[in-house]
Amino acid sequence: MNKLALVTTAITLALSATCSQAKVSEAEAAKLGTELTPMGAVKAGNADGSIPAWTGGITTPPAGYKVGDHHPDPFPDDKPLFEITAANVKDYSDLLTDGQKKLFETYPDTYKMEIYQTRRSASFPQFTYDAVKQNALHAELVEGGNGVRNASISVPFPIPQNGLEAIWNHILRYRGSAIQRFGGQAAVTASGDYNIIGFDDELLVKYADRSLTPEELMKENMVMKFKQKVTSPARLAGTALLVHETMDQVKEPRQAWTYNTGQRRVRRAPNVAYDAPGTASDGLRTSDDFDMFNGAPDRYNWTLKGKQELFIAYNDYRLHSDKVSYDEILKPGHINPDLVRYEKHRVWVVEANLKPEYRHVYQKRVFYIDEDSWQIQVADVYDNRGELYRVEVAHGINYYDVPTQWSTLEVYHDLNSRRYLALGLDNEASMYNFTIKPDDSEFTPQALRRDGLR
Repeated sequence: MNKLALVTTAITLALSATCSQAKVSEAEAAKLGTELTPMGAVKAGNADGSIPAWTGGITTPPAGYKVGDHHPDPFPDDKPLFEITAANVKDYSDLLTDGQKKLFETYPDTYKMEIYQTRRSASFPQFTYDAVKQNALHAELVEGGNGVRNASISVPFPIPQNGLEAIWNHILRYRGSAIQRFGGQAAVTASGDYNIIGFDDELLVKYADRSLTPEELMKENMVMKFKQKVTSPARLAGTALLVHETMDQVKEPRQAWTYNTGQRRVRRAPNVAYDAPGTASDGLRTSDDFDMFNGAPDRYNWTLKGKQELFIAYNDYRLHSDKVSYDEILKPGHINPDLVRYEKHRVWVVEANLKPEYRHVYQKRVFYIDEDSWQIQVADVYDNRGELYRVEVAHGINYYDVPTQWSTLEVYHDLNSRRYLALGLDNEASMYNFTIKPDDSEFTPQALRRDGLR
């Protein structure tokens, strides 16, 4: 890590059996919205001006946009400042992760990064900023760090003291209170062949429900309810998954159910967690890879290493466009680099090391989390030999109709097979719907069976 030019010192995490982390002081919380952004990022730019100050992010959609559109690029006139290739990658070593550098080494003739000016476009509703300040004063980790209490709506720990607090910020960041997502994923072979697996996802985010107090959330013990139905190909259509994600995972672990069209039965699915293979992913991601990381953090020791400046995929509106086809995106080895925009941003660095008493196909994971949004942007993943195994990249945009910063595509690169999984393809599908108002009754095992039969 000494080569990564971390700008804060490493903070070592040491959790007791009855972990309850100290809340920040009122003086510290008062920095939110002044020298820090409301989300806890450094508001000022960096020393050389290559990262500007945050001035509120995107607050107004581009002219002509209407809800339901694929989001047009708010920066259409921006041009690349320069390009990183295998020939000059060493010149930018301090601004790249080990995994990113490995992609240049693995695909020297085709992989590149086009670097654009930095646009700190992340923004969220005012009520989330108000909630974050309250969370900073009251939020705590539960026993062992496997849950959060006294928090609601958005990130619980905007001024994190350790790695667990930082990873819970990612898990609990605001993305709206109810979302329907259309699209799918493609497991791309080394030669570039692929088939699209279509999904229809629905999320009911109880944690983001403004009508629920932190006390009510803890009583219900629910972060979100997630339902996923496979829509294509025909042989898989109707297969469905339901997940209830809890806030205090010591009190009650995640609950999951699956519906199989062949058996026409709903079954409990306790293995939809940790390193179980992701749905129809050809083994190219684990269950806890979804959304870059999700679920219980209990199998790892988490260390907050500090901050650094990094080139990350940001404002990737060209990659999001409905004017671009899947064939244009999905290429051998990696997605089309001509469609990807990279910018320099500050990120939190969080390292997760597998506890000796647990098993997982990933021995170590290093997460790089955007300071402005708490979205994991890059994850370098190591196998049980300690060697780089996978490189995972989130391509983010501001969904300015909410607004929220979220990935438009997640790409999981498997370095051994030279394959990758592209998850979240929606260019040829309808846009996400953030206006739905589903009921809890739609997220039950009985509803899962009804959905599968349709």
